[in-house]
Amino acid sequence: MRKEEKSNLKLMLQALIVGLIAGTVVGLFRFGIEKTSAFWLYLFKQAHKNSAWFIAIVIGLAAVGIIAGYFVKQYPHVGGSGIPEVKLQLQGKLQLKWWQILWRKLIGGILVIGTGLFLGPEGPSLQLGSSIGQGLGEKLKQNKYNQRVLLATGAASGLSAAFGAPLSGALFVLEEIFHNFSPRVWMNALVGAIAANFMVSNFFGIHPALALPYKHAFPLGLYWHLIILGVILGLLGHFYKKGLFGLKKVYLKITWLPRWLHGLIPLAILVPIMYYWPLITGPGNRLILSMPTMLTKTGWALVGMLAFYYVMRIAFSIVSYDSGLPSGIFLPILTMGALVGAAYGMLMVQLGLMPAHLVINLVIFSMAGYFAAIIRAPFTAIILITEMVGSLLHLMPLAVVAFIALLVDQVLGGKPIYDSLANAMMPATKTETVAGEEDELDIPVYENSKLVDQEIKSIAWPDNVLVRTIRRGSQEIIPHGDTVIAAGDLLVLGVDHNQRAAAYDAIRKLQDVELDG
Repeated sequence: MRKEEKSNLKLMLQALIVGLIAGTVVGLFRFGIEKTSAFWLYLFKQAHKNSAWFIAIVIGLAAVGIIAGYFVKQYPHVGGSGIPEVKLQLQGKLQLKWWQILWRKLIGGILVIGTGLFLGPEGPSLQLGSSIGQGLGEKLKQNKYNQRVLLATGAASGLSAAFGAPLSGALFVLEEIFHNFSPRVWMNALVGAIAANFMVSNFFGIHPALALPYKHAFPLGLYWHLIILGVILGLLGHFYKKGLFGLKKVYLKITWLPRWLHGLIPLAILVPIMYYWPLITGPGNRLILSMPTMLTKTGWALVGMLAFYYVMRIAFSIVSYDSGLPSGIFLPILTMGALVGAAYGMLMVQLGLMPAHLVINLVIFSMAGYFAAIIRAPFTAIILITEMVGSLLHLMPLAVVAFIALLVDQVLGGKPIYDSLANAMMPATKTETVAGEEDELDIPVYENSKLVDQEIKSIAWPDNVLVRTIRRGSQEIIPHGDTVIAAGDLLVLGVDHNQRAAAYDAIRKLQDVELDG
């Protein structure tokens, strides 16, 4: 066996370990959120019987806001979902202390998400997994490139464990986070994601996370609904992103309350919402799973109620996330999409333009469409909903809605939300590096790249960048000056670790297309 094959097998074994640990940690994370959520629901039920319970509720929520806020004050990258941080880490633009993130995100996330705020555990789960991958890579003294592979593996493992969806966990990291489809990355990411899903299945059993029962394929004659629905989801997804970044500016103007205590604002607003509408609180999985029962009713009142729930979810989701508390937006996004699909479907039923038994189909399609418009990861959206619902019956119409919604957001000038969040973070980011370390950068050459059909010697490579290897299919080519780059090649570049981020940006401009990290 060649030395490189042994090295790859060794790395895969380490990816397996990362997946097993990440699955265990995220399993505990989800378990803690479930128990905490049940505790708060119990307190509010008691408040319906005796208003004195509101004293305990207010004191408890204030304590959550102070504790979680203090964690963010101590280490700011604990706040939010953590996905922008992982993107920057994989690009070599940010170094974090994995242990400082891990325990604060675990405890803070359980406290915050369990209260019933419109926040999800998926982004924090991804960052928990990436921290485990980073920690193992550092402990095993792997080189910088393999450390990033293990970090990406941990991210895929964390997301897989959060949703019980190993394929979409690995695909999201490749499509949206790392943008790297080299075999060394995707094989290890998939191994870790499968291992993590195995571990978390021991906590919660083997069943789809959003098992919505439906048995009817969507008729081709009604596909015009999918076009309208895709346009609506694209517009609403674009509006959501505008609102998310707009409210951040409002929070920054609240100077009478320190930034690390801004979480007290959504926690205060939560009290009446939890008291009057407990079903719609939390990440949203309870609301989604209640829809088959909810949709057995008809009438304009149901359409109005679903629309009202959507307005509540979008407004309070933005208020909750922009406060800076440790939390994510994945499941809240799916919930909002489900409400749009349900409201649209029931409206069409009232107008006599659709049979009622097909509305649940639109609920499923809309989750993917809203996700695709906001996250801008359409393949992940399709596979994610397929895994979470547990059915392949919806693939074609689901893909139609997802791509139309994405196209609408793109036409409106929308950007992937995590790219925007990462770019907004960069001015305040400082990269910790160790001088003189050798590093590696993998660059895929796409069809529309300016590097295609160019000789290596004719390209103005950035300083301190060396083209070590070209991987073309199953071949590895040791390049020379006359070697011509072809579409589909994977360029393995040697770089100084201190200059990796600068080299990444320079080659991105040189190639003039979106690149890998």
